[in-house]
Amino acid sequence: MLLLAMMWGLSIPVTKLGLITMPPLTLTAIRFAVALPFMLLLLAGKKPLPWKALPAVAALGTLGIGVGQVAQTFGVAGTSASIGTILSATIPLFVVLFATIRLRQTVTAFQLLGVAAAFAGIVIVALENAGEAGAAGTTALGPIWMLISAVAVAFYYVWSVELTNRYGTVVVAAWSTVFGFAALVPWAGWEAYHTPFVLTGQALGAASYLGLAVTAAGLFLWLRILRTVPAPVAASVQYLQPVFGIAASALLFGDRIGSQFMAGVALILAGLAIAVRARGAK
Repeated sequence: MLLLAMMWGLSIPVTKLGLITMPPLTLTAIRFAVALPFMLLLLAGKKPLPWKALPAVAALGTLGIGVGQVAQTFGVAGTSASIGTILSATIPLFVVLFATIRLRQTVTAFQLLGVAAAFAGIVIVALENAGEAGAAGTTALGPIWMLISAVAVAFYYVWSVELTNRYGTVVVAAWSTVFGFAALVPWAGWEAYHTPFVLTGQALGAASYLGLAVTAAGLFLWLRILRTVPAPVAASVQYLQPVFGIAASALLFGDRIGSQFMAGVALILAGLAIAVRARGAK
C-alpha cells in the first residue's frame, strides 16, 4: 500500500510535466497505449472473459478511463497543484462511501475518525502553497473536472471489486482498459488533429510513467489490495499520495515544504494509525 501511494502520488506532477507540450486527451491516449500491451501480456494463461460479462466490463472501462482519467487530466490542467491535491484526495472518501453501499462493508467510528484526520492533514499540507501564485493556475472548470474524476474513479474502484471477485483481477483490469481505451481514441484523435502540440522526450517519459507505473502496475496493486483490505483502511493509506506528490512538486515546480507541511504529514500519519488500529482491534 505504501508503494502504491508513492507510485500514484507522483501522477499529478508527472501529468503536469506532460501537459506542458501535450493536450490532455492526447496525453491520456498515449498513456494507455503504453500500458495496454503490458496488461494484455498478463492475460496469457488466464481464463477468457465470459461473453455475459462484456457489457459490465466495457461500462467499467468507459467509466474509469473515458470519464475518470480524462476528467482528471483536464482537472490537473485547470487547477493549481495545491487545489488539485485537495480535490484528488477526496477519492478515498468516495471509495468508503461506495464500498459501504455496494460492498456492504461496515465502517466504524474510529475508522471514520482516522479518514477525517488524514483528510484534514491533506488540506493543511496543500494550503501551504495555496497562495496567490497557486490560485493563478486554477480555472473555473478545473475543480469541477477534478470532482467528476474523483467520483468516477472511486466508483470504478469499488465496482471493480465486484467484477474481479467473479472473473479475476488481471482479466477485469486488462479488458476494462481495452474498452476504456477504445472509447477514448476517437476523441483523442479529434483533439490531436485540431490542436498543435510537440511530442517531446519529456512528454513521452511522462506518458510512459503514467502508463506503466500508475496504470498497469498501480491498478493491479490497488485491485488486489481492495480484495483483501477493508475500504476504510485502504482509502486512508491513499492519503499519503499527495505527500509524495507535493514533495515531487517542490523539486519540479518550486512548491514550499515547511513546518505546515510537516504538521500536515504528522496528522495524516496519525489518521492512518487510527484507521489501521481500529481495524486490528475489531
